Amino acid sequence: MKVAKLHVRKGDKVLILSGKDESKTGKVISALPAEGKVVVEGVNLVKKHTRAGKRVKPGVHEQEAPIYSSKVMVICPSCQKATRIQKKLQKDGVRVRACKKCGESLDK
Repeated sequence: MKVAKLHVRKGDKVLILSGKDESKTGKVISALPAEGKVVVEGVNLVKKHTRAGKRVKPGVHEQEAPIYSSKVMVICPSCQKATRIQKKLQKDGVRVRACKKCGESLDK
């Protein structure tokens, strides 16, 4: 099975494009490239019923569930717009993700 590369990374601020949380923004908590999904903070909340354990209290807890990475778009930190990414080659030969609208690098 081939693992697809994702256009978003952990820590990116993203805009949700479709679904029940459409037009919400949030930060990517984790990326799951094997599944092609990402977990976004405060988006796609589901209720999880837990039993009592050593570290877990019993009850119903809300947590974020993964969503497909194709349903999110990166928000550029410099121009604050939702944008597609482009790959740019730097002078030292390193490829970086860049904003398609303003050209600024998304990678620090």
